[in-house]
Amino acid sequence: MAREQRRLAAILFADAVGSSRLMGRDESGTVARLLEHLNQRLAPAAARRGGRVVRLKGDGSLIEFTSAVDALGAAIDFQQTMVEANRDQPDDRAIVFRIGLHLGDVVVEGDDIYGDAVNVAARLEAEAPEGGIVASRAVREAVSGRLKVSLHALGELALKNIERPIRAFRVEWSAEDWPVHSIASAAALPMEPAPALTLPDKPSIAVLPFQNMSGDAEQEYFADGITEDIITALSHIPSLFVIARNSSFAYKGKAIDIRQIGRELGVRYVLEGSVRKAGQRLRITGQLVEAETGSHLWAHRFDSVLEDVFDLQDRVTMAVAGAIEPSVTQAEIRRVNRKPTDNLQAYDWLLRGLGEQQLFSRDSVDRAMQMARHAIELDPRYAEAHARLAAWFMIRWGNGWMEDEAAETAEGVHFAHLAVQLAPNDSIVLTVAAVALGILNGDLANAIPWLDRAIALNPNSADAFGLGAQLRVFAGDYATAAEYTDRAMRLSPFDPNSFVFSLARGYSHLFRRQLPEAVAWVSKAAQQNPRNAPTFLYLGSALAHAGQIEEARTAIRRLLELHPMDSVKWRRQRRRVREDDFEYLMEGARLAGLPE
Repeated sequence: MAREQRRLAAILFADAVGSSRLMGRDESGTVARLLEHLNQRLAPAAARRGGRVVRLKGDGSLIEFTSAVDALGAAIDFQQTMVEANRDQPDDRAIVFRIGLHLGDVVVEGDDIYGDAVNVAARLEAEAPEGGIVASRAVREAVSGRLKVSLHALGELALKNIERPIRAFRVEWSAEDWPVHSIASAAALPMEPAPALTLPDKPSIAVLPFQNMSGDAEQEYFADGITEDIITALSHIPSLFVIARNSSFAYKGKAIDIRQIGRELGVRYVLEGSVRKAGQRLRITGQLVEAETGSHLWAHRFDSVLEDVFDLQDRVTMAVAGAIEPSVTQAEIRRVNRKPTDNLQAYDWLLRGLGEQQLFSRDSVDRAMQMARHAIELDPRYAEAHARLAAWFMIRWGNGWMEDEAAETAEGVHFAHLAVQLAPNDSIVLTVAAVALGILNGDLANAIPWLDRAIALNPNSADAFGLGAQLRVFAGDYATAAEYTDRAMRLSPFDPNSFVFSLARGYSHLFRRQLPEAVAWVSKAAQQNPRNAPTFLYLGSALAHAGQIEEARTAIRRLLELHPMDSVKWRRQRRRVREDDFEYLMEGARLAGLPE
């Protein structure tokens, strides 16, 4: 069975009030006015703030945002333009909208989204006053202090077909803070292209997610795995600058001009392609495009039987690298392109496990671990499977999910060491094992040399720099940690895990007592991922030390909502930073309300 594709999204659901009554009086006129409002007011308001229109209809418009701040801003923009649009309309012709907002996981199916988060937003819309907005608690927490609005508690609402009560808030704003003329003029303007990043001083490439052409949704993970392995192989070539997987995958399923992608990612070349798998036959097509001009530099088709999939990936990678940089010899490419395992079934199980882990729930991590163990049973020398298993033990430890902490920690440490013994020259293995080891038992004497070797082997790894910054913080090397996060963010500018990079940058400033910078970076991490509990520990401490006590207490309350067991004692048992820095962290957290 295919794994569900999920992502975190802010959902805007808008509905016209009494549209059936209006159509009964004047069907054609009402339809025309509805379409005008949706296409000339709602869609532009969403577009200006980065929203993606899923559907646009009078009986329920659905728009997806990556940011709750943008979703609420767009909702207010639209409602303000509707006030102006209805100003000169008689009451029996005015069209008024209600809007519901929620932040949560959505299930992705092609261009459509559905699931609990969408249902909650739709039910909240029905609770909104005419011309108003109702938002869930998740939205309120994400936008608090970031927009000129007031959110008034409506209590816990029992919504139709939603099993749990939803805490909701009515949004109020001042028209002076949201002038209609500026909204309307902004909506009428074309969107400004994102500023182009400076090109690196060596050939640069982004590999876009290969399309699954198999007609079988279950093969989506296989196409993604092919793409990831080509990215990894190219990243091992020191003469190339390769955009990390997570930023490339931000464009999955989107029809965006190659030239725009080149500007946004700061690359000279873009590789796109497709995978078609039928029975035991496999076909990969690829084309290399010069981003600035959109011209095709190279295109090729590769056919193979499934058992030779790794040889096929090698041939694709060799051809691409040769087209980008002729000076890269074929011998070097063959040397760096190592098969991860000769057992295709083991490879398949690990891909599935990586997909499960991305859901970041206790159950999904448990399933991922089972899949990694299955991969190891099939191939006991599969180093990456051992490293990933160690990392998933680390996630269980960090969240307090372990049942026998001593035994499970020892097992995770064992898998980290075994992974490096099996593949001492594999950058991915070294990175994953180093972070797992450094967090599980604080063994920086082994973890940091592993990380340094990973970076030397693959200077284009955003994970090696971004995740490795945490180890540098543990070692008290805060300047290097800041440099590492800068490098990670350049290699992967649209990384969905960028909150990890921002948080590490925030650590590096907090422990140097650079409070304005610490507050700014940790606040950014909180906005990027409002569900990561440790972020709010560091945010609360930084704000308290900066004298912003009320904001600090809000952050610690959020920490305890996400992680009720949190306390000074619980954190002390998991201390990985230096003692004086830990005491400084706890001093601020106590001021903000963290219990002993």
